[in-house]
Amino acid sequence: MDSEVKVISNGVRVLYEDNHIIVAIKPAGVLSQSDGTAAPDMLTILKAYIKEEYSKPGEVYLGLVHRLDRPVSGVMVFARTSKAASRLSEQIRTRKVEKIYRCIVNGVLEGGGRLENFISKDEKTNTVTVIDNEKPGFKASYLDYRALATKDGLTMTEVKLGTGRSHQIRAQMAHFGYPLIGDQKYGYKDKRCKDIALEAYKLSFEHPVKREFITFEAPVPDGFPWSLFA
Repeated sequence: MDSEVKVISNGVRVLYEDNHIIVAIKPAGVLSQSDGTAAPDMLTILKAYIKEEYSKPGEVYLGLVHRLDRPVSGVMVFARTSKAASRLSEQIRTRKVEKIYRCIVNGVLEGGGRLENFISKDEKTNTVTVIDNEKPGFKASYLDYRALATKDGLTMTEVKLGTGRSHQIRAQMAHFGYPLIGDQKYGYKDKRCKDIALEAYKLSFEHPVKREFITFEAPVPDGFPWSLFA
């Protein structure tokens, strides 16, 4: 959906807003919600924006219906009413919200396909382990990938999750032999990039009130390695 893009605090870009929802691009490094520290987070930034933009008295309501990991950039939708929050959450629960990612991996990847593995998360270390065969404590996980372009030994790849496991794209692609550039935990460390080359670039869902299916897409991020494919 086309709308005037507004750049607000911490590089957050607002793509669309009405009385029911607000859609914005979360930059890499910004939290989805506060972790109790002084680090910037989307909820706080957008609440402050709404309060100032619309001269709202008192506390501003904004519902967080999904999250993106701190080092991941991408499109997020927030609910401006409890009714919108409930309806969006139901869409997410029933997998009616479509979120498509793009990433840049180390290696020349061609074509596309499906990765099917089993994943287990260690909460203490906040890392996941990927294995190929079923085992107690591991959850079935799959994603579909498609190579978009290759340059300098790197491949921009589109990914659609079939399951929503923690760190799934990062861990499964690394297990596949194509780790994400800039991923210090599972990927390929590169001094030229400080963030993971992973973005939730396209988000589609049914408007919670208007009931029309809408899609929002983020531009390719600036800086290396994204600039190779601009």
